[in-house]
Amino acid sequence: MLFEDRTEAGRLLAGRLLDLKPDRPVVLALPRGGVPVGYEIARALDAPLDLVLVRKIGVPFQPELALGAVAEGERPEQVVDAGLQALLHIDAAELAGLRARELAEMERRRCAYLAGRVQADLLGRPAIVVDDGIATGATMRVALRAVRRRRPARLVLAVPVAPAATIAELREEADLVVCLATPGDFRSVGQFYRHFPQLRDEEVIAILDEARR
Repeated sequence: MLFEDRTEAGRLLAGRLLDLKPDRPVVLALPRGGVPVGYEIARALDAPLDLVLVRKIGVPFQPELALGAVAEGERPEQVVDAGLQALLHIDAAELAGLRARELAEMERRRCAYLAGRVQADLLGRPAIVVDDGIATGATMRVALRAVRRRRPARLVLAVPVAPAATIAELREEADLVVCLATPGDFRSVGQFYRHFPQLRDEEVIAILDEARR
């Protein structure tokens, strides 16, 4: 165990990001788990807190197995494991259906969480993309690519814990990577937190409302 909870992890991460405060960064959290981490960073840096919505595209008969991931946007960013797709004989039409389902869920979440609020303008400002941890990196990779399209001055990945190999791969996607720990025995993000409950939509909305205040 490394962190008491997501709040502690966010505060520790914020301490490593204070040099960005004069540049007026925007914090973009991956819901749900990244939101309380991002809140602490946004508070410490006096920065707006927004979301970057990403969904894993699961294998139809085994949803926990990631076929790829998709991020919101005018032209949604997508990554797919082409080898797995071929192995499982998932054709383009079936993949399109899976993708459409996840895009619909992202739209539902944006409406629920932000009630139609306009996305933060990233042009000329650092964007700090935050989650509570990373395992394979598929969702974070597509999130970073989606945020890069919005032309921030600098793209920063900030995460409490992730495998070293995953962080090495993601360095190609970000201008700066801040990761507090890269333990060798990595089975799941939750193993590194004493308290790691699943967040409800209502909790995410309450944190975002508090950030706006």
